[in-house]
Amino acid sequence: MGRKGGKKHLKRKPAPKFWPIHRKEGVFTVRPKPGPHPISRCLPLTLIVRDILGLAKTRREAKKIISQGKIWVDGHVQKEDLFPTGLMDVISIHDMEKAYRVIPSQKGLTPYTIGKKEEAGFKLCRIENKTTVKGGYTQLNFHDGRNVLIRVKDADHPEEDVFQTLDTLKIHLPDQKIVGHFKLIKGAPVIIIDGKNIGKSGKIVDIEKRPSQKRRSTLVTIEDSNSNRFQTTMEYIFVVGDKQPHISLTEVN
Repeated sequence: MGRKGGKKHLKRKPAPKFWPIHRKEGVFTVRPKPGPHPISRCLPLTLIVRDILGLAKTRREAKKIISQGKIWVDGHVQKEDLFPTGLMDVISIHDMEKAYRVIPSQKGLTPYTIGKKEEAGFKLCRIENKTTVKGGYTQLNFHDGRNVLIRVKDADHPEEDVFQTLDTLKIHLPDQKIVGHFKLIKGAPVIIIDGKNIGKSGKIVDIEKRPSQKRRSTLVTIEDSNSNRFQTTMEYIFVVGDKQPHISLTEVN
């Protein structure tokens, strides 16, 4: 009889390069369970507690800490030690009065300490897709698997729908109430989430538009605080504010 279900193990060698593990210390490492982020773009909660924050020495200790409900992810208690945390997730440890946000760095994803307490109360979500559901309402699909329904009065002229794909919404945690809308336009502060310039941040100074070109492939020029300019595609940028970033990025640069 054939094997049913997905694999429960993962070898260290093919694991994402940004995971903080020794490649030759052993054969296997933890495999995150299916969740809001794929393996290639996530950090299992065990690795964050044990290898990054240093709150445990072994997986058994990390699993015990997590199972006791001491770790919160996006405003909810998370007791699964293999839960995949990803881009812009907010990880809170109430006993220590500390919070972290998962942000891209030059090596990949890394949880950075949230300096201001109010920053832990919201999350930034990028709109990956829009769909029309029953009743003519618009459903926004976010990068972390969340969906938010935008109710419109007139389905033929949805004036309430002012959102575009790749825009960013500021979501209050944990009730998912929309408290901000950041458009992907010139002057918007962004952070690069993929490619050779991953982890760099700055403001959009130019958006190159070509006929018959897909929007996600559009070339964007970004200028950082030191007046250095670099380019990437629209697919690889994440808007983090309107005129100024709404999250701390000083440690990332």
